[in-house]
Amino acid sequence: MNLGLAGRVALVNGASQGIGYGIAHTLAEEGARVAVAARRTPALVAAADRIARETGAEIFPVQCDIRRAEDCERVVAETVRRFGALHAVVNNDGAPPLGGLLDFDDEAWRKAVEQNLMSVVRLTRAAVPHMKTAGGGGIVNITAISMLEPKPGFGLSAATWAAVMGFAKTASLELGRDRITINTIAPGLVETPRLHKVTEQSGKVMGDFAAGIPLGRVGTPADIAALVALLVSPRGAYITGTTIPVDGGLLASLR
Repeated sequence: MNLGLAGRVALVNGASQGIGYGIAHTLAEEGARVAVAARRTPALVAAADRIARETGAEIFPVQCDIRRAEDCERVVAETVRRFGALHAVVNNDGAPPLGGLLDFDDEAWRKAVEQNLMSVVRLTRAAVPHMKTAGGGGIVNITAISMLEPKPGFGLSAATWAAVMGFAKTASLELGRDRITINTIAPGLVETPRLHKVTEQSGKVMGDFAAGIPLGRVGTPADIAALVALLVSPRGAYITGTTIPVDGGLLASLR
């Protein structure tokens, strides 16, 4: 299926590794021009070079820290300055620290809110005027299944990403008439540096996690990227305001 992404401009945050890298790579394979953003310059440049080499797409690396308001505005502005338009934004970043919910002080909560919630608010706010100019667009927020099924130790993520879900649903109601969609994806267990850290802290191995997943395997960044590509494409233009688990059937809920 041709998703109709050829020539479109996408901005993907957290794209130097893991899910963000997988999303940027898939969008580039579909013909999009992709601005990739991350905090660490060497890893970001290496990732951009690899995607460009493997896909032949035009990739633009922009170093930024989306926990900073000025960087959220700058990364959007630089993307539009480079490509002349903006059609898709993928809000993706690492997750806050693991630990007991009541063990975190106000500063830890402030950092989590800046990273998980305010980055989405700010990047969306900066991107929407350009999407309106383009005649529409797609925004996708990457969260985690812990938002839908909270577990001990993941409280900072669950609380702040739940706020993202509420923000996205409300934004979908306000932006629909401008043909701008906004959706939230809640990945389950995906093989990323984050999951490897969880395995180390829990004393488990990857096979232990896979055993509890109905499909019998841990997910890959490509599993998430395939849905993102659909949601930001013209083929997915009638999907908005949703929260979609991509978890191999792990979430045991009728929701």
